[in-house]
Amino acid sequence: MSKKIVIVNAGPRKGWNTDTLLKEAARGAESAGASTERFNLFELPKYTGCISCFGCKRERNKGRCIVRDGLAPVLDAVWEADGLIIGSPNYLGDLTASFRAFYERLIFQNLTYNRETPSCNDRPIPVLLIMTSNAPDTAYLDLLENYRQVLSGFVGPARIFVSGDTLQLKDYGKTDWPWSLFDPEAKKVRHETVFPGECLAAFEAGAALAAEEA
Repeated sequence: MSKKIVIVNAGPRKGWNTDTLLKEAARGAESAGASTERFNLFELPKYTGCISCFGCKRERNKGRCIVRDGLAPVLDAVWEADGLIIGSPNYLGDLTASFRAFYERLIFQNLTYNRETPSCNDRPIPVLLIMTSNAPDTAYLDLLENYRQVLSGFVGPARIFVSGDTLQLKDYGKTDWPWSLFDPEAKKVRHETVFPGECLAAFEAGAALAAEEA
């Protein structure tokens, strides 16, 4: 039976950096024989982050968030998946609010507050976290390492993939005021020369995740 990989897009822009890399990672997973199921967090019905109801701390709900809002089908799919790929752009030094809502619900349902067994997840799955950013690749390594460690501890062995210094607009000249912080030509050249290689690397990372045993 083929593996099922869940793809979660925590970015709002279709056809741009995060979306493109996730599509390549999904294609890679499918090339390794896996099936994929994709969710776009910005297209879901209303949902929130963790509301601290502690329903997941009851034995009958152990490891399952009990809140049935727009995020519930995503969490249900992850529960049954063999791997998870998440993508998010960096907004103001962190990942998107939509990512954080998903992340809170994903992690907290497995947190036990028990020193001996801090996680109740008895079925770890591999995770690939993709971050895109207009900052250099190395700008947020501490942030990403924290996410990697937490995901590894409560979901399954996690790896990080970064695409930095990304192209944000097709034409920077059409903004209402100059974005003098960036060099539009350099951004365009990088997008044309470096980003295709990152797409290939995302494809390979998706294939590797689909072949991985947690």
